[in-house]
Amino acid sequence: MNNHLLQDFQPIALISPVFREIEPLIALSQLLNASLHLPDTTPSSKAAIHTYTYSGSLKDYLGTIWSDYRVFIFCLASGAVVRLIAPFLRDKSSDPAIIVLDLQQKWVISLCSGHQGGADQLTQLISAQIEAIPVITSGSEGINWSGLDRLGLPFGWRKGTGDWTKVSAAIVQGKAVQVIQEGGSTLWQQSAPNSLYFDFPEGDDVLSPRARIWISATQRKFAPDSQLPKVQWHPRLLWLGIGCIRGTSLETLETAIRHVLQQHHLAYEAIAGIATIELKQDEVGLVEFCEKEQFPLKVFTSEQLRAVNVPNPSQAVEDTVNTPSVAEAAAILAAQSENLLEENPSGLIVPKQVFAQCVTVAIAHSAVEYTGRMGQLFLVGMGPGDLGQMTPSAKAAIASSDVIIGYSLYLDLIKPLKHSGQRVEAFPITQEKERSQRAIELARWGLTVTVVSSGDCGIYGMAGLVFEELTAQGWDGKIPKIEVFPGITALQAAAARVGAPLMHDFCAISLSDLLTPWEVIEKRLKAAAEADFVTALYNPRSQTRTQQIVKAQEYFLQYRSPNTPVALVYCAYRAEEQIILTNLSKILDFPIDMLTTVLIGNRSTYQHGDWLITPRGYSLGLLT
Repeated sequence: MNNHLLQDFQPIALISPVFREIEPLIALSQLLNASLHLPDTTPSSKAAIHTYTYSGSLKDYLGTIWSDYRVFIFCLASGAVVRLIAPFLRDKSSDPAIIVLDLQQKWVISLCSGHQGGADQLTQLISAQIEAIPVITSGSEGINWSGLDRLGLPFGWRKGTGDWTKVSAAIVQGKAVQVIQEGGSTLWQQSAPNSLYFDFPEGDDVLSPRARIWISATQRKFAPDSQLPKVQWHPRLLWLGIGCIRGTSLETLETAIRHVLQQHHLAYEAIAGIATIELKQDEVGLVEFCEKEQFPLKVFTSEQLRAVNVPNPSQAVEDTVNTPSVAEAAAILAAQSENLLEENPSGLIVPKQVFAQCVTVAIAHSAVEYTGRMGQLFLVGMGPGDLGQMTPSAKAAIASSDVIIGYSLYLDLIKPLKHSGQRVEAFPITQEKERSQRAIELARWGLTVTVVSSGDCGIYGMAGLVFEELTAQGWDGKIPKIEVFPGITALQAAAARVGAPLMHDFCAISLSDLLTPWEVIEKRLKAAAEADFVTALYNPRSQTRTQQIVKAQEYFLQYRSPNTPVALVYCAYRAEEQIILTNLSKILDFPIDMLTTVLIGNRSTYQHGDWLITPRGYSLGLLT
């Protein structure tokens, strides 16, 4: 499996006390980039590269490695696994993901830490890759929702205080839950199932909710005796501009930041990052603080900072560092730089505050949260449309995505692969460029985005458009990460349904002139016909474009026999599939549309019963 799909789950341990059939376990450990743990009675000749052996009790051994892995996958009876892990389980917010596989690898069971540990999602990934059946029993899965404790994770939100168990129970039970969202992405709202009773109050709307979700950068204090359970999600919207004297310690910086946030009722969890002047990029305490909290540190030159209008400029600061503001200007610039998806301006919400005469803190509120994630783009070829014809890697890519983008028809075909919490965005057939722009926008922000094409995404698919748009935007080739997942293209699927017509040199030509001038298409048709290529015609006829297939037949008849075998394959491998075998002179006698692939044989292609066959070589008679 591609490492991009697994990076959020590493390190993974695969454990099995049974070694009678070790080869499948070795293959699985390599597929998942997992370390394999086996009893020391396992024949050493069968050990994989990343294999560890243990002696004695598996429970004792498990205790020694429990804190070393984020995921444990057991090839063992689920009851035995429950007894093994019971002494080590502490809290669902910190326990590793636990997954169980049967020895035949027919079932993949998400046993523990399905939401926060990611066991549910990894179960989907593994099942797609090895073509097993996923077993997910989370309460939220039954209502087709990813769960309250995963709601903000794709967007980098951080959990705040509250009674998460009671609010989650209210959601699963279908009770009215009030959502007050003061910031952060609303994509989660659009992907939430209609069966959930969420209320988003506006103005003076009044509701008697059974639970409440707050989504904002504000830190709220909940009354311990309240009968209404509440929770807080904190989008990372706050950019802190920092100025400090040389040598300020990490402890002093952290104390100052917490003090200012508390004074203004802002959540520490809502911090997106730190910003300062370039002169401070090596300030030891500041660097240590950012490393400790894993905050990004943005630095700006004095010229950049001086160009920002601030409420509290300082002549003393300007005399020292050549800009009238460090903290306020840096906070504003950092917040503005994150606004990739919105036009709403970012604003300074806390002007500079001086703490202990050595630290200055200012806070700006960004219109868009910082996700803290490396965005990924998966370009997936879904094949002809039947899920059985899709590669396991392509299925795994779809399963691992936050957002799936494509033409509505294709999205309907892969609907069984979608799981709860994923956002699906459908575009009309003529909006290929808009699809690519939207996918890039979301991936640049930090989401994992799959763009679906029928057939192979690199053959008349979306891959080329996405790469073109990336390069036009000055893409550095690295961020966002991109991966192409090939699929069975239309000419391959059509050929497989009618035999072996592509056994000699062949080509594909699209008759659509939306992106290619007809004069160019004509040259290619004539060249292919004269050169005797077996030829696949894509997009042969639409409602408004009817004469291109007529011209194509005309050009081929100039060089080939009217009896040349032709296959018309409509919707290969789908429920509505239709196959017509005819010859070159009669192809216009049958219905042909955009979902039809036309296969025209060469001079040696022949029909045998219901099959078309092209010999691998030419006979001497055909060479003259």
